[in-house]
Amino acid sequence: MDRAKLTHKDAIELLDLLIATPSISREEDKTADLICRFMQTQGIPTYRHFNNVWAKSLNYDSAKPTLLLNSHHDTVKPSPAYTNPPFQPIHKDGRIYGLGSNDAGASVVSLITTFCNHYDANLPFNLILLISAEEEVTGEHGMRAMLPYFKQQGINIDMALVGEPTGLQAAIGERGLVVLDCTAHGKQGHAARNEGVNAIYKAIDDIQKIQHFQFERTSTLLGPIKMTATMIQAGQQHNVVPDTCSFVVDIRTTDAYSNEETVKILQEHLTSDLRPRSTHINASAIDAAHPLVVAAKATGADTFVSPTTSDMAVLRGIPSLKLGIGESSRSHSADEFVLEKEIADGIAFYEKYIENLLLQL
Repeated sequence: MDRAKLTHKDAIELLDLLIATPSISREEDKTADLICRFMQTQGIPTYRHFNNVWAKSLNYDSAKPTLLLNSHHDTVKPSPAYTNPPFQPIHKDGRIYGLGSNDAGASVVSLITTFCNHYDANLPFNLILLISAEEEVTGEHGMRAMLPYFKQQGINIDMALVGEPTGLQAAIGERGLVVLDCTAHGKQGHAARNEGVNAIYKAIDDIQKIQHFQFERTSTLLGPIKMTATMIQAGQQHNVVPDTCSFVVDIRTTDAYSNEETVKILQEHLTSDLRPRSTHINASAIDAAHPLVVAAKATGADTFVSPTTSDMAVLRGIPSLKLGIGESSRSHSADEFVLEKEIADGIAFYEKYIENLLLQL
C-alpha cells in the first residue's frame, strides 16, 4: 500500500479524536479501538493485548536491535476545577485544550506519526510501537503485562524511547517509589501502673533509624535513597499503653538497589513489620554514553533527572529515555492543554532523532 507521509495536521486530528474519547485508566478500550482503526487506515498490521496497542516495522528482523517507541493513552480522572469540557477538544490561540492533550496525547500522536512514516524504512534497528494502557496507575494490564507478552512473541526490546511531556528534553533517570506500611508491636497495659510494652516507643525507635539510615551504595546519577516517615497512628484511649503502632514510610529508590533489595535491607535493621504496597515502580538510569542519549543531545536536547515516574519504571533492565511533547507542569491539571506548535516541533524532533540514532547504531 502506498501511504502518504503523515503530517502534524494528521496528528492533531487524531489527538482531537483521542481527547473526545474518555480513556480513564483501566477504561481505555474505546481509545484502543480508535488507535487500531487509525493504524488500519495506514495499512499497518496492528495488534492488541488487553488495551495495549502495538505494531512492528515492516522489515522486522530478530537479528537487529529493537527500539521501542512508547507512550500511554490512559488519563487520570478530570479535575473538578475544569472550566472547559474535559472531553471536548478546544482549539484556541494555538492551544489544544482537553484531558490527556498534554499527558500524554501529544506524545502518543507524534510517536504514531513517526512510526508510520518509518514503518517500511530500511533501518539498522527494528521499531516497535506500543501505545500502552494503565500507565497512570502502573496497572497489571499495562506495560507490566506487555514485557512478558513480548517475550512470548519472541520479541526482545533492546532500548526504549518513552513519550511523556518533557518539553523535548531528555530524562536520563527517574527515582523509583516504594510505600511501606509498617507496624510496630508491643504489649497492652494500664498507663497508670507502668504496664505493657509501648508500641509507640518501638515505632519511634524505628522511625529514628529510618531518619538516619544510610545505604552502602549510592547511585552515581540519582544520589542516595531518600526515606521519609509521613504518617503515624496508635492508641485507642489515653490510659492504655498501645500494643500496635502503624506508620507509613515514603521511599524514593535509586538504581543502586532494586526495590526488593531496599525493603529486605530495611527489614533486617528494623523491628517493625514492613509491608510494601508494591515494588513495581523501579528507579531508572541510563548511561550518558548510550546511543539513545548521544542521539538526543545531537538533536538538541538537554538531559535531566525527572521528578516524576513513567513507564520507564517498569522497563527494568532495558536502557530507556523519557522524551516527549508538552510540559510536565500541565499534567493532571485543570484545563490541560498542549500547543499545536509543540506537536509540529515534536514530530520534527523525532524525525531528526531517528536520523541521529542511525549514526550511533
